[in-house]
This record gives sequence, C-alpha cells and structure tokens, in this order.
Amino acid sequence: MKKLYVLLAVVFITTNLMAQGFKIGPKLGANISGNTGLQFEKGFNFGYHAGFFSEIMLTDKLGIQPEVLWSQVNLKSANNLSQIYSPSLGDLQDIKLSYLSIPLMLNIRPVKLITIQAGPQYSILVDKTKSFTSNAQSAFKSGDFAMVAGIQLKVLSFRVYGRYAIGLSSINDLPTNDKWRSQTLQLGLGLAL
Repeated sequence: MKKLYVLLAVVFITTNLMAQGFKIGPKLGANISGNTGLQFEKGFNFGYHAGFFSEIMLTDKLGIQPEVLWSQVNLKSANNLSQIYSPSLGDLQDIKLSYLSIPLMLNIRPVKLITIQAGPQYSILVDKTKSFTSNAQSAFKSGDFAMVAGIQLKVLSFRVYGRYAIGLSSINDLPTNDKWRSQTLQLGLGLAL
C-alpha cells in the first residue's frame, strides 16, 4: 500500500510540474568580470560561461531555476602588485580562473515574456591558470559565494538573459587584510527543451 501512495505522489507531482512548466536546456554566454581591490586594474575583462539550466515553474508567476555553469573569469593585475606582495607573487599580469558555478535563481514572471531573477550562487575554483610562479597558486580561495540578480526574456524556446553577480566573500587567500571581491556581468542565450 505504501508503494502505491509513493507512486501516486510521484505521478501527481510530475503531472503538476509538467502542467506548470518544466524545461531543461543548454546555455552559453559572455562574462564581463572585474575584481575589487587595489591590486587589480580597474575595468572589466571578457570571459565566457557555458552549462545547463532547469526551469521549474511552480505557478504561472513563480518558479526556480537551478543551473550548473562552467565559467571563465579573466583578471588583470595592477602594475604595483609585485611590489605589494613581493617576492611571493612574482611578475603577475593575466589571471584566468575557471569556476564551476551553481546558481539557484528565484524566477518571478510578472508577464509571460519577462522573468525577473535573483538568488545565491556558489562557485568552486576548478583551475588556476596564471602567468606567474607556483608560490601564487594559493592566492585565490577555492570558493566564491555571490548574489545574482537579472532579467530574462522568453522568445519562443530561447531565453535571452542579463545578470549581475557580486561576490559577498573575499576570494583573497593570502595572509593579508585586502579584500578581493568578484563582480561579473553575464549576458547569454539559453534554449529550453
């Protein structure tokens, strides 16, 4: 009898989700990234992100959108970085950080074509490719917690979006009080299947 109840609950939940809207699909876009702190050049640098999303509408107006993204962040150091941290960082110029980002967005759909999104994002640092010595491999923390907000337009099966993510924690893993916080503007396109 318990198995029957479980089966009925699964059928009911699945039917309800399908009725409200359940979509999955790939997404691809550009990252325009920067970092706060005197050690980095002011301005933003281009990178990319790619991954998958799941759109689960709980009602006509409200839903969630979990995602898994591979995200590349490019940074440029300021000219005085080697003077500040000398000699441990050596001659630092370009920094490429690859993250596995997991945002969980709350979707609010005031009208059928527009979705307002907001939510937390945790990013795991997967790869540190730098043009400086191995002593600096530990300059960046292995994770970054951020808040994300943006807007998404629904055009047929396509999702065109723009988001801004700001880091809430410092990604500086050096023994200093300097706070390095990430800032990223994401622009991209998704395809809901």
